[in-house]
Amino acid sequence: MKFILLPFVAWLAAGFLKFSIHYLRYGEMKFSEIIGYGGFPSTHTSILASAVFSLGLYQGFFTPLFSFGLASLMVCMIDAQGLRRHVGRQAVTVNKLDKTANLQERMGHTWFELSGGLIVGMIVASLFYLI
Repeated sequence: MKFILLPFVAWLAAGFLKFSIHYLRYGEMKFSEIIGYGGFPSTHTSILASAVFSLGLYQGFFTPLFSFGLASLMVCMIDAQGLRRHVGRQAVTVNKLDKTANLQERMGHTWFELSGGLIVGMIVASLFYLI
């Protein structure tokens, strides 16, 4: 059962951390903007990293399954840093040009935000492993 709970706990941990940092920084409590598709730490990375690192801890870091998980994590992170960041930048321009458009502008991550998500995922997986 704990393997099913693991990604949800990672999601909650990253979301709580993201909300707390944003609130301390800006004093705002806008959940839809804070727990979205950008910011520190990356929630997507936290979720997948928790599962992949858990795979390594339980089944070994030199297994085909861990390799597949690591490849999936890398694709997720590269996509979040590249494509999704560019989509967010384009949304800013479209929203300026078309005042009726209301596209979400906060998308994608920096490598720092992705690293934060990776660390959160690894911590959550480690804690689950120790329990």
